[in-house]
Amino acid sequence: MRVAVTGATGRMGKTVLAVARERDLDIAFAVNRGADGEHVEGVPVQPSTEFEALLDAERPDAVVDFTGPEATVAYAGACATYGVPLVTGTTGFSEADIAALEEAGTETPVLVGANFSRGVQALLDAAESAVENLPEYDVELTETHHNGKRDAPSGTAKVLLDRVEGTRKAESDRVHGREGEAPREGDEIGVHARRAGDITGEHEVLLAGNHEALELTHRAGSRDVFAEGALDAAAWIATQPADYYRFETIASQL
Repeated sequence: MRVAVTGATGRMGKTVLAVARERDLDIAFAVNRGADGEHVEGVPVQPSTEFEALLDAERPDAVVDFTGPEATVAYAGACATYGVPLVTGTTGFSEADIAALEEAGTETPVLVGANFSRGVQALLDAAESAVENLPEYDVELTETHHNGKRDAPSGTAKVLLDRVEGTRKAESDRVHGREGEAPREGDEIGVHARRAGDITGEHEVLLAGNHEALELTHRAGSRDVFAEGALDAAAWIATQPADYYRFETIASQL
């Protein structure tokens, strides 16, 4: 499989290139905003302004993208033009961004994943089952990431919240942090985001009630787990028809 990598000098871009090398994959090209003669894993990193020209010339089997919402939407549009599948782990999309990605999916396969870890997919299922079996228990969600992460709460936390709320019969309110006099009310779900050091990613769902507490926790020890999942997704999507896909709905097929 020939893959192209965007955001090649970022935390995840470097990891994707390293894991791709370990797998002996062919790197069609790598781009990054403001690239200036840099190399990552022996791959020359070219300016992102050359992305469309490189797509046209190289026609990779898939593009793996970990950048930012604005860049991802632009890359998706170019991929749609040239019929190249896109896998993105970018988070923090607006409703308009999602609509643009869905539009690109009418021309080429576009797969979006808030988290490419298999363990996180298991956490999603476990949290949904726990909430279903403990409907009256209070729910709190805490996520922790490195100090450079831009969006809060994390994309994974938002997916977890969607799964929890989809299971509850009563409508829930998300309360982001607490300050002052702030007792719990109704079926609210507390949401807490922490940013510190170089923590790769931690997510915890806490359910408490009836004199007991249940904690479901996932900790990523290395970014490799996300790169592995993204490349697995790239191999899968390279054979799929044009559409808009979510990783959590296809992870079991990999």
